[in-house]
Amino acid sequence: MEIPQHVREIIRTLEDNGYEAFAVGGCVRDSLIGRQPEDWDITTSARPEAVKALFRRTIDTGIQHGTVTVMLGREGYEVTTYRVDGAYHDGRHPDSVTFTPKLEEDLKRRDFTINAMAYNERQGIVDLFGGQADLTAGIIRCVGNPVHRFGEDALRMMRAVRFAAQLGFSIEENTLEAIRQLAPSIRKISAERIQAELLKILVSPHPGHLRLLYETGLTACILPEFDRMMDTPQNTPYHCYSVGEHTLAVLSHVPAAPVLRLAALFHDVGKPLCRTTDSRGQDHFYGHAQRGAEIAVQILKRLKLDNDTIRQTQQLIFHHSDAIQLSEKSVRREMNRIGEDLFPALLQLMEGDNMGKTPDGTNQRLDYLHQVREIYQDILFRQDCVSLKTMALTGDDLIQAGIPRGKKIGEILRYCLEQVLDDPKKNQRGLLLQIALDYAARTE
Repeated sequence: MEIPQHVREIIRTLEDNGYEAFAVGGCVRDSLIGRQPEDWDITTSARPEAVKALFRRTIDTGIQHGTVTVMLGREGYEVTTYRVDGAYHDGRHPDSVTFTPKLEEDLKRRDFTINAMAYNERQGIVDLFGGQADLTAGIIRCVGNPVHRFGEDALRMMRAVRFAAQLGFSIEENTLEAIRQLAPSIRKISAERIQAELLKILVSPHPGHLRLLYETGLTACILPEFDRMMDTPQNTPYHCYSVGEHTLAVLSHVPAAPVLRLAALFHDVGKPLCRTTDSRGQDHFYGHAQRGAEIAVQILKRLKLDNDTIRQTQQLIFHHSDAIQLSEKSVRREMNRIGEDLFPALLQLMEGDNMGKTPDGTNQRLDYLHQVREIYQDILFRQDCVSLKTMALTGDDLIQAGIPRGKKIGEILRYCLEQVLDDPKKNQRGLLLQIALDYAARTE
């Protein structure tokens, strides 16, 4: 394994002063499978006070649990003393920790075998629980008793699914059964921590692993709306899956951007509440996009997402079933409705949505979206005006022309924009001012 110079320097400094020290956890796992680690964590037999004494710049980031951040240059590296955790009464943090001189005791408290390996240049890989074998076999397995591991921190159940999704692994059966058994305990976990794991699953290379959250009962506790989607059939000519199964298919056909994957996850969340069945047994979901946008906002607020993410996701869901005609006028109007920044994502969502439908007609639907995209590219190339911010006429222009301040200004500007959306050649200040004055005179 190749480890960064700063990590090597920290380990050698600790060793030269009579302590053990190893790179540990995810950095070892990622290095073994050829991925670039995001962080390098170090575990050591040195107590926190000894670590602080050996390095010039340190930060007490979690000293009550044995963690000191060592600063080398602008980089920080967490150095944690070998420890044994006490009971976890809150399902998240140990009530107490006991420092130990034994690396084995520290490794056995970790969540999964693939995260319970350590490395230094003197001893090489320390793998006491079969982590390398599980990496090779593509298995997520708890260290020791999975019921105990998940009882310590219920979020580990979602982490198991997240690692499986990120790595394309399966979850070992005893570990999976423990998740099924303990799923209700996920309610102890804060919305912020659940959100973080859910997003990592969604933007992973295998977002369809969300199915594991459903099959183990986790979504019943944290996302019951998804369970309703899984239970809602779609008896229509365009669909061969339930709402939930269709959603899982769509997730894998849109780029791995958080807003886009969130929109894919919730684009049909309104369907269970909008479903009607006609006399022929065919289902209809009138108004599901608008209803779904409302429900998605409630869910995303519950999960403590930021306002901008909520806004963008809501817009994509609200407009995902819009009928865009194959004309420049129609495309400009859609760009105006959803916003220039979100229109490309809307097309990606629409493409993914179509990929998750019945195969019959897929090529025709995708060809239509390809034509929409070509029209969009032409509009961009010409730099057509599609919003008030690029219109040649402003509110100040109207005020200077003698129109009083107030709601009438906005009404007139909107009317002028409608003319420009129909014909972008009208985006000229003088022409628009005359159009505005004529409109104002007619509507006095």
